This record gives sequence, structure tokens and C-alpha cells, in this order.
Amino acid sequence: MDERERAADGEIHSADYSVPEKGAVRISSSRILRAVAYPVLLLAVVGVAAFALLLRWDPAWVSPLFLIGVIGYLALLERLIPYDRNWHPGKDEWRWYGIYFLLTMAGSGLAQLLVALAVGLIAPEEPARHLWAEIPGALLTGSLVSYAVHRLGHRNALLWRLHGVHHVPEKVNVANNGVNHVLDIVLAQSLVQLALAVVGFSRPAVLVAGLFVAAQGYFVHANIDVRIGPLNHLLASPEQHRLHHSTDLSEAGHYGSDLSCWDHLFGSFT
Repeated sequence: MDERERAADGEIHSADYSVPEKGAVRISSSRILRAVAYPVLLLAVVGVAAFALLLRWDPAWVSPLFLIGVIGYLALLERLIPYDRNWHPGKDEWRWYGIYFLLTMAGSGLAQLLVALAVGLIAPEEPARHLWAEIPGALLTGSLVSYAVHRLGHRNALLWRLHGVHHVPEKVNVANNGVNHVLDIVLAQSLVQLALAVVGFSRPAVLVAGLFVAAQGYFVHANIDVRIGPLNHLLASPEQHRLHHSTDLSEAGHYGSDLSCWDHLFGSFT
């Protein structure tokens, strides 16, 4: 909401924009949080990626630790600037979401292992081209494959039996991003990793692209009152993904969870 605030009791009240004595407009802390929440997340992606490349950190532990940090950050924002207070997960939901999260991580690891066994190595150790030219290519390639698999998961009856598990929760929040059928994760991640390997993107490029994709995946599910304005036409956002989870099929497009350019290109941007 642009000019309204939610009180602690869940009621919506007009924000206080009274002018102090010196004439400066009073800006609430919640408005500031809404404005900086996404830029801070993007800066975290850039910062962690830069340190990981410069210090040659092992992706095997960088990615999981970064993901835990992202989840913690977004979970905190869900308490401070919630989109819908009724979407906060309860204790039982956190327990079940935690189990699903571990299964999702296991499925993702299995997918990478299968691709490694199939092609020898997931990607070259060092970039064959300039790294900063590789990173956008890796992001676009992985995002396109992910978009195609996701859209097919909604169109094909057999695949929907797998992907439909993700759409069972009626709430949309950072916790239930991990609610997935293991086979859905194995299939989607295997195809993405295989595409990146076949094209020949280096491990550093895949790591950087992966950090951004992971952050985006949890960001778009976050129950936070954040708007990214014109950036919606380039990047996925909670605004779009809430529509994706809608039961109204006329607005339930937005299959991209990282980039929204594919939704524009293939007519699923609603």
C-alpha cells in the first residue's frame, strides 16, 4: 500500500504525513523499509558473489549459507512490513515447511549430482570467456529453461501432479517456497544444470547466477509489502508471484521467478 499503514491489530489506517515545525515531511520507518528492502537484497547478492569470486570460496557452502541468510532476512521483513498478516505461518506450518525445505535441498543436490555424472563436470573450473560476459549468459540461459519447465508444469497433467504440490498452501510466504515435490525439483534443476553444462558456462558464472536466482526465488514468495515499480518489467517480484498463485486463471501467469522478460516475450505477463 502506498499511502496506508497496517496497525499491529491488522487494521489499515492512513499514514501520518503531518508536517513538523521545520517543514520536513515525516516519513514512517515502514515506508523506508519498503523502499530499501529489495535494494539491500540485491546488494547482498553482489557483495557475496564478489567475495566468493575474489576469495575463491567453495560454492558447496557459500550457496547454502547465503540462502539461510536470505530466508532470515525476508522472514524478518515479513514481520516488519507484511503484505497480509493472515499469511504468517504458524508453528505447525513452520515445522512442515522445514521438512519440505530439507527435501527440496536434497532434490536440488541430487539434480546436480545426476548432471555431474552425465557430463563429467557441471561446468569448467575457469571461464572460457570474460567472466562478466558469462554471468548474464548463464542467468538468461538458466532462467529461460526454468521458465519453460515451470510453464510446462502448469500445462501438462502429469507434471502438474508434481508441481501442484507447491500450490497447495493457501498462503504465500517465504517459508512455503520450499514446499515442493522432490521429483519436481529434481526434474527442473536437472534440466537447468544440464543446459548450463552443455553451453559450457564456468563454475564461477553459474555460482553468481545461482545466488541471484536463489535470492529471487525466496523474494518473490515473501509476504512483504514491497513494490518495485517499472523494474517489474525486467525482474520478478512478490506482486507478480502473488498473481501466479491466484486461483483466478486469467491472472495466474508470471512463470518467471527471477526474470520477467520471458513472461513478456511469451505472453504470460498479466
